[in-house]
This record gives sequence, structure tokens and C-alpha cells, in this order.
Amino acid sequence: MNSKQLTKTIFLKLKKFKLIVLAGGLIVATLLFLYAKTLPKLYNTVATVFPLTSTNENSAASTAISQLLGGGESAKSISQEASISIVDIATSRNTRETVAMQRLAQFNNKRIAELLIENANKTKRWYAPEMKQPTDTVLLAALGGDLLNANFSARPLKSGILEVKYANTNPDLLSPITYAMIDKISRFYIDLKIKKAKQDYDFTVRKIDSLQEVLNAYDQRAVHMANTTRFVPPSKIEFSIPKENLITQKENTLGQWQAVSSNREQALWRLQKAMPIISILDKPERPFKFTKPSGMLYGIGGFVLGCLLISFLLLIPVFYKYAEMETTKAIFGDEDNEEKKPVPITTGHTPTTTA
Repeated sequence: MNSKQLTKTIFLKLKKFKLIVLAGGLIVATLLFLYAKTLPKLYNTVATVFPLTSTNENSAASTAISQLLGGGESAKSISQEASISIVDIATSRNTRETVAMQRLAQFNNKRIAELLIENANKTKRWYAPEMKQPTDTVLLAALGGDLLNANFSARPLKSGILEVKYANTNPDLLSPITYAMIDKISRFYIDLKIKKAKQDYDFTVRKIDSLQEVLNAYDQRAVHMANTTRFVPPSKIEFSIPKENLITQKENTLGQWQAVSSNREQALWRLQKAMPIISILDKPERPFKFTKPSGMLYGIGGFVLGCLLISFLLLIPVFYKYAEMETTKAIFGDEDNEEKKPVPITTGHTPTTTA
């Protein structure tokens, strides 16, 4: 059997059993259509969060205060060195696990992780194993954080607004969990801003104290030099007092002291303004949008899959016979070609030869 004969055999086989192929496709399409109808809806909500802080505004305010105080342009090592990204806080593992361990009063004071595990078990596939609730709080927080990470996302918009998205099959969990996420993000963001501003202020205060000690040491050296050389006759002085060097060093240190003093005022201003206001522009409230698998697409895919499956089952004997014939041909050779070879004709007498 060559390839043309195989193709013809397949075509005739499918033509003969076309009703069985179509029936199999319809059966699989119906099953997948009914299965799509049993799949739960996935509800999703979008909230926008606006942090009322701006690096440019803080920088402008710091520069204005510095100019009013007469300190000139301040060093940028404190006021503009680091920026705290609210997006990184929103997508961090620590934030998710902290939210997962938070209790919700409207759900019998259960933790969010426990509610997510229960909901996952209710909506799981029939073939999926049941998710067990860990007794250890660390494992429970990790599992809850993973469940939150599967359907939670945060991204910054061009206007500086944070967009928070969360999806769940239970619409009753959308608003409480989204509000809990926003609250924890805001708290962590505010705490980090205050901590950073406090460290800047403490550093400037320690630096000012250190420079003040250096200035006091210069004054003490100058007084000591003046006291020890006031009544000495010029003929007895065997060394010269480096008053010019001492004055230069003091002026340099005094310039540093003025710059750090200006930074202290900026750090104090930043500490006072470190409490940002987190405002929710679009609240995660009803009505929620939802997505559901299309039964029509499942049906079309099931019809194609069913037809292919039934066709393959019907053509298994054909493929088996073709493979058997090809194997035999490869082992024993082509018998048909051997039968068609010409047989030499003999006349019955031996030819004579001449010397």
C-alpha cells in the first residue's frame, strides 16, 4: 500500500462513518458546553489611589525655605537622594502576607487567608485536590499571600495615580479585601516616609553637633595661642603661630555648618510634611464587572476535538495495517517487484564454442 492508496482508504473510511464522526463531535461539544456553564464567574474591581505627595513639590518647598533662611542652594544628598515607590510596596510579598492575616469583622472575624482557602475549595475543579488550611500562621500567611498574588495587580498611571485591580469568584470578598490592601499599602507607605524623614533629621542634627564641636575646638586653640604668647618678648619667640591656617580651617568648617543647618531646616520641614494623604478616587464598590468562559467557544472547540478523536479511533486499524505492511516490506523486501522480474528463457541445449 503506497501513500495514494492510504489517502484513498482514509477518505473512504471517513465517508463511510461520517455520521458516527459527526455524532461524536456533537457529543463532545455538548459536554464541553455544559462544563463551561458550570464554571464560576470571575468578578473584578478597579480602584485608583492618589498619594498627595510629590518629589518636585517637596524639592521646591525645600529650596524656597533654604533661600528664605539665607543658606543658598542646599546639598542634594538629603532632600532628593531616595524616593519611596508606592508600587513596590503594593506588589511586595510582605504587604500581601500582612493583608492575608488581617481579620474581617463582617465574616465572623475570619482571616482573609482562611476566606480565600474556603472560596478556592468551593470553586475548585472536580479533579483538583482540596486545599488544606495550614495550622501554622507563617504557612497560612504565605498561602494567603500566594492566593492574593494570583488575582491582584497594581500599576502606576501616567498621572502618578496608583491603579489597584483585584479579581475573585466571590463578589462579597472584593470590596473588603481591596480596602484592606489599600489600607496596608497606605500605612506602609506613610511609615516609610516618616522613618526616612526622621533619619534625615537625626543625621543633620548629629552633623551639626559634630561641626559645632570642631568650631569650639578651633576657638579654644585660638584662645590658647593668644594666652600663651601675649607676654612673651619678640626676641624669645622661636616659632610662628599659624593664625592664617587656623582662620581658613574655621571658615571652611563654618561653611559646612551653615550648609548642614540649612539641611536641618529642610529635614525638619520634610518631617512635618512626611504624613502623606492617601485618597481613593475610584472606590471598589458595586456593580462589579465579571468575565465568564464562553459556552459557544467551548462547544466549537469540543466539536472539533470530538471529530478528530472519533476519526482517529476509526482510522487506527488502517494505520496499523499500513505500518505492518511497511515493516514487512522493510524486513523482507518488496515481493511484488521480485515477482515482476523477467525470467531468462532456456532452449534446452548447451551452446557450442568454437576454438
